[in-house]
Amino acid sequence: MKSLDDDQAVEAVSIPLAGKSSIADYMVVASGRSSRQVASMATKLAQKIKDQFGHSPKIEGLNTADWVLIDAGDVIVHLFRPEVRSFYNLERMWAFGDASPEHA
Repeated sequence: MKSLDDDQAVEAVSIPLAGKSSIADYMVVASGRSSRQVASMATKLAQKIKDQFGHSPKIEGLNTADWVLIDAGDVIVHLFRPEVRSFYNLERMWAFGDASPEHA
């Protein structure tokens, strides 16, 4: 999440998925102010993951950058433009059983 904070991501939240799903241990959801910022954050984050862990994460949605998904194995990162994030509201969908998602 530090990489996202460095890139001025908006409203970054981490949602624990343990016991809710086998797809990952955590989901991170954040917004950028524009498609250009979302694409930039995704590209930088993917490079940092590759540098640190030696493998490139799977990335989807980079061409339009309205919603970019980065699959880093144990962590799934969703980067949105604000209006797209509001429409899909992943935090609410995945935070079932929790009072609220963890803010990191």
